[in-house]
Amino acid sequence: MRRRTLLLSGLTAAGALLVGVAALPPRSRLGRADTLPRVEGELGLNAWIKIEAESGDVLLAMPRSEMGQGVHTALAQLVAEELRLPLARVRLIPAGNESLYGNVAMFVGQLPLAPQHTEPGHESILARLGQWSVTKLARELGVNATGGSSSVADAWESLRWAAATARQQLLGAASLQWGQALAELQLEQGWVSHAIGKRAHYGELARAAAATPPGEVSLTPPEAWRLIGRPAPRRDVPAKVDGSARFGIDQRPPGLLYAAIRQAPMLGGSPGAVDASAALRLPDVLRLVRLPPYAGSAPALAVVARNSWRAQQAAQALDVQWQGRPAGALDGERIAEQLREAARRAAAGEGTAFRRSGDAAAQLDQPLAEGERLVEALYEAPYLAHATLEPMNCTAQVKDGRVTLWLPTQVPGLARALAARVAGVDESAVEVHVTYLGGGFGRRLEVDLVGQAVRVALETGGAPVQLLWSREEDFRHDFYRPAGAAFCRARLDAQGRPQALLVGSAGDAISPRWMERVLPALSSRFEAPDKTTAEGLLDHPYALAHQRIAHLATHSGVPVGFWRSVGHSQNAFFIESFVDELAHAAGRDPLDFRLQWLDAALPRHAAVLRLAAEKAGWGQALPQGVARGLALHESFGSIVAQVLELRLEPDAQPRVLRVVCALDCGQVVNPAIVERQMESAIIFGLTAALWGRIDIGSDGAVRQSGFADHPLLSLAQTPRIETHRVASTNPPGGVGEPGVPPVAPALANALFALTGERRRRLPLWG
Repeated sequence: MRRRTLLLSGLTAAGALLVGVAALPPRSRLGRADTLPRVEGELGLNAWIKIEAESGDVLLAMPRSEMGQGVHTALAQLVAEELRLPLARVRLIPAGNESLYGNVAMFVGQLPLAPQHTEPGHESILARLGQWSVTKLARELGVNATGGSSSVADAWESLRWAAATARQQLLGAASLQWGQALAELQLEQGWVSHAIGKRAHYGELARAAAATPPGEVSLTPPEAWRLIGRPAPRRDVPAKVDGSARFGIDQRPPGLLYAAIRQAPMLGGSPGAVDASAALRLPDVLRLVRLPPYAGSAPALAVVARNSWRAQQAAQALDVQWQGRPAGALDGERIAEQLREAARRAAAGEGTAFRRSGDAAAQLDQPLAEGERLVEALYEAPYLAHATLEPMNCTAQVKDGRVTLWLPTQVPGLARALAARVAGVDESAVEVHVTYLGGGFGRRLEVDLVGQAVRVALETGGAPVQLLWSREEDFRHDFYRPAGAAFCRARLDAQGRPQALLVGSAGDAISPRWMERVLPALSSRFEAPDKTTAEGLLDHPYALAHQRIAHLATHSGVPVGFWRSVGHSQNAFFIESFVDELAHAAGRDPLDFRLQWLDAALPRHAAVLRLAAEKAGWGQALPQGVARGLALHESFGSIVAQVLELRLEPDAQPRVLRVVCALDCGQVVNPAIVERQMESAIIFGLTAALWGRIDIGSDGAVRQSGFADHPLLSLAQTPRIETHRVASTNPPGGVGEPGVPPVAPALANALFALTGERRRRLPLWG
């Protein structure tokens, strides 16, 4: 028990030490009516809700970033539901800097717990204790972040309570003004009315409502929902279609200058002597700025010009004597070999055992009886770039003791903190305008660009400057998805039933490296094992009497960061490929083999898997040269199963024909968004599974430089995708990331069914 409690991660342990307060209920995040800035004609009811006096429209303080996942629509639906008005009459305003906007659910999701401990309504004492402790810590830290597929889950109670409380204040104000019983009032389409003929829109009642206690507040029951659970058009789509949407790269404050960055060709390198004469002779080029390391970046150079093209030309014209990494050049092949060896050591007993029952090693080392099988396999996954379509950028202005940022970011509060440190001002003197994000995938959880842009802005005499990375710089200086390896061993009895399972994995830990970069004051407190290294393995759904899931954390020196679905992205490939191998070794159908584990222990998982198989026609005949593969995986509070149909073209290139996806993601706010997110994740996952890789040469330089050598799945290559949901009354799970992990193993399993070839290294064709 002591070991398992330790593994509740540094977040839990530090939370108990750092925060000495009791856990607070969801309504503690309401805030006060004056939390939001005062604006003429707008009346605040709490920290989330304002009412516009003239129109009666509701203004929702939005702390989460919109990066194509539909969060601005889904959260507005929650508010519109409780306030009984059309979705179009909920308008978004920026949230402030208060800690109550911090993302609690994202931190709670970092707990290393198996699904047997977290099934809603059946949570173990260990799970409840961990969630309670991390909730305390997260509320104190108040980190405003968009990530971990957590935005709807985090807002599910707190935002609905905020809107329901505002509703009761509006009703209370009308009741007092009209002298009518609260129960006799009607609330519809943004108006409060009474049968005697009294009628007022929200704006007419807002001032009185702000001073009216809400009384008893309750949430709208599911049977009365009119918006939750129904599709609604994404509010960001029209502007993105007509070109009026403003991304970070589109910002044009008056007097804007442009900056381009030049970084060492090798990871961890830095500029030495620089001859900038050729660059500075180019028209419209203004100056060269040396950049120290910020938030994990390496030292670099930036050139400022009056337009972005000249800045990029000048950056390339610099004659630089590059200095190598002080600890020596990184080598991708050597790192891969070290990972393979470390995975075997983890399987042999080293590393952190995130999950343990019985004695798997003893069971595996016993002599095999007649008919028993020992199955072993080594799997590998490469480094991956985020490859966001909007290049990395930040626009900054330092003027009159204040800093202004225009920034596509997932962490505005952390961006503000770094900007203040670099500029030498208080955080209250930093204003952050969060723009639309042209892709995040975890890359914009980093703030290195902020430090660089503010440093350049300090040299421009108060003029704003937009720092824009080239595509080549982005690919060669990312915070990559860690490379990893896993050595799996299992014993099957004479009937093909698994008796023992041992998985040893190896790879860099993301969380401690990220905290060193963006939360340096707290990073020393979080040295417990990192759940992201083993997620997807430690919480796989297959319970055995004898199993050990262990991870040996490495520290290669390659900069690593959060990548869409994080550790699940490679660990699902490892475990679901191995389960498929076990099914083949046992002579069993892959679907039936999995269901034997799930039916009694985890019926929700079994229901999702059955639905995917049914809709895909599992077991039915396919055309010659086509085969199916399946995979099941839970991540970010949602269970996803996928069945993939594969054909090989005459040139032996793969053609994915169809992907059938089933999921249980709890209660759904907007089913259309769920479908689009599954489609997006499947396309994203296929790109990575087919071709995605980052190779580091023996000189320490990344070989890939853009989409020419890191291809994306094209429209012509995109399969038919079907999404089916299992109805659920559980709280919402995530949908932005859970569709990614099952793709790679389903593809690998289909390839094996088609050819008999088992490929254990990603990418499968790259």
